[in-house]
Amino acid sequence: MTNVRDIQAEIMRLKKENDICILAHSYQGHEILEVADFTGDSYALSVKAKGVTNKNVLMCGVRFMAETVKILSPEKRVILSHPEAGCAMADMMDKEIISQLKPKYEDYTIVAYVNTTAALKTICDVCVTSSSAVQIVKNIDNDNILFIPDCNLGAYVAAQVPEKNIKLLSGGCPIHAAVSTRDVEKAKALHPGVKILVHPECRPEITELADFIGSTSEIMDYARTSDDKEFIIGTELSIAEHLQYEFPDKAFYPLSVGLVCKNMRLTTLMDVYNCVRGMGGEEIELDPDTIRDAKKCIDEMIRLNHE
Repeated sequence: MTNVRDIQAEIMRLKKENDICILAHSYQGHEILEVADFTGDSYALSVKAKGVTNKNVLMCGVRFMAETVKILSPEKRVILSHPEAGCAMADMMDKEIISQLKPKYEDYTIVAYVNTTAALKTICDVCVTSSSAVQIVKNIDNDNILFIPDCNLGAYVAAQVPEKNIKLLSGGCPIHAAVSTRDVEKAKALHPGVKILVHPECRPEITELADFIGSTSEIMDYARTSDDKEFIIGTELSIAEHLQYEFPDKAFYPLSVGLVCKNMRLTTLMDVYNCVRGMGGEEIELDPDTIRDAKKCIDEMIRLNHE
């Protein structure tokens, strides 16, 4: 094999031969998305994996995403494409830290962003995604909410649901949180009149300046359906790239050149190739108790999101 197309063709052959479903988070490189069976946000990918007949699932993303796949599909063999692909946000708070805080917030419902470890999910009441957080918090039969770990997403939810008493801890995505108002001013000066689409993991002073706030998939859907021809994208740089491929007649500008997730970029096409050959990645193993207890807050998310 001498080029990307040859490697991709071999991956396509091997995944069928070895009964592997490939999931690729939207922040992965375009060459990886092209060989995936499903692409998108982390939780949506986990749901897709649950519905396939494949016995093996390869998650091209980060560790908490692969853990979520295993929680929803414990009978499947789940592989993380790169063993060192973690998540700074998910690693900020662990089960021990929140266990110590629970007595202080005994009257609070603990709401965990899906970007958390499987172990931490076991002691939380309900899980949320960035797109479902507002609706789920509204539907919780308790006015007292402890929202973890992302204080920026939590602040966005609190602004949308002012009737709730929402407590936040200091945590979040360092990549999105690093976007500054100066970045916004610079982007507006370079691209006057162009709408700014941002992820709610950005700080409140950034979302207040945005024209649209939404999850990665919601940002992409907005750009797809809008009649506008130009957009400033306030999430990981790969999204502007993917949209540019999909809509060559539109223009997509990054809100900040610093919006690069190093953990997501760890996975290469050759990592995927080695994984489908059975020579790479890391199998995700969770004990039955962790799977059972972590799934409770995911089940509660599903229940509350459909009320």
